[in-house]
Amino acid sequence: MKEYLTLHTIALAAGIILDFIIGDPHSLPHPVRAIGSLISMLEGRLYKEKAGRKLQLFAGALLWMIVVTVTGAVTVFILFLSYRISSYLYAVIETILTFYMLAAGSLRDESMKVYKELEKGNIEGARYCLSMIVGRDTEKLGEAAVTRAAVETVAENTSDGVIAPLLYTAALGPAGGMVYKAVNTMDSMMGYRNDKYEYFGKFAARADDIANLIPSRISALFMIISSFFLGMFLSVYSGIRALKIWWRDRYGHKSPNSAQTESACAGALGIKLGGSSTYGGKTVDKPFIGDDIRAIAIEDIKRSIKIMFFTEALCTAAIFILIMLILISL
Repeated sequence: MKEYLTLHTIALAAGIILDFIIGDPHSLPHPVRAIGSLISMLEGRLYKEKAGRKLQLFAGALLWMIVVTVTGAVTVFILFLSYRISSYLYAVIETILTFYMLAAGSLRDESMKVYKELEKGNIEGARYCLSMIVGRDTEKLGEAAVTRAAVETVAENTSDGVIAPLLYTAALGPAGGMVYKAVNTMDSMMGYRNDKYEYFGKFAARADDIANLIPSRISALFMIISSFFLGMFLSVYSGIRALKIWWRDRYGHKSPNSAQTESACAGALGIKLGGSSTYGGKTVDKPFIGDDIRAIAIEDIKRSIKIMFFTEALCTAAIFILIMLILISL
């Protein structure tokens, strides 16, 4: 147990550092892309357009169970095999898997592409870069709307892409982290309320809501604490506002989780997020989150990234302190 926890702690730290340094190079193979391919393949076999609601619900649940089982089993097999060969190889494999599961570096890199295009005054380039990280239509967005969408993406994915996989990996090992990524990926691909996925994707959407119920609130808590720390050095951040807006607007979306971190970020920066967005040519009305204490600016993309990394640092510190206490007690 002590050896495993030691290796686990080293791999966790190494994976976090790797993610921070190199992000997510598109040239590298990625297990999440493999999970996405599995989902697409099963969807092609299980989805029947003319099937009734109950059959579509069952097919969607079956797809979910297959993907989760395969993802968990393959990850456990790889880890078991590597540990049988060498504990050092196991630590390397866990480091790589942790690196793949965390998206802080990727969020920084992709959102900064949007920032750089806006800084150059290239709105078309900014829209294109934004389209790579959001599901909404970007063709007609102006500078403020592009900026708002980028900030919202960083804020929401601070939970889904950083803190949640970090917590699941820390608590349940790489297999737990990879299963979470599978659950999150299925929601990203199938969790839509449209003609195709209203019933076929319902199980995936609800499962993701449950999986993120606790992590989203932990993320918001650390984000608020981060805002207090950052506010000590930079007046643009406010922990008091973050706490106030989070408490008021944390259930501002239909999802029970997505507004948790968005509201904390909006409050910390004193800006308004949310509002109507267009998806596939169809406008979806969403409530606004936060207050217009000041107009949103492209620098808020950088500011939201700072909140994300500070939030990750605080969560990591808390995890490592807990692990060290467990190691000392053994």
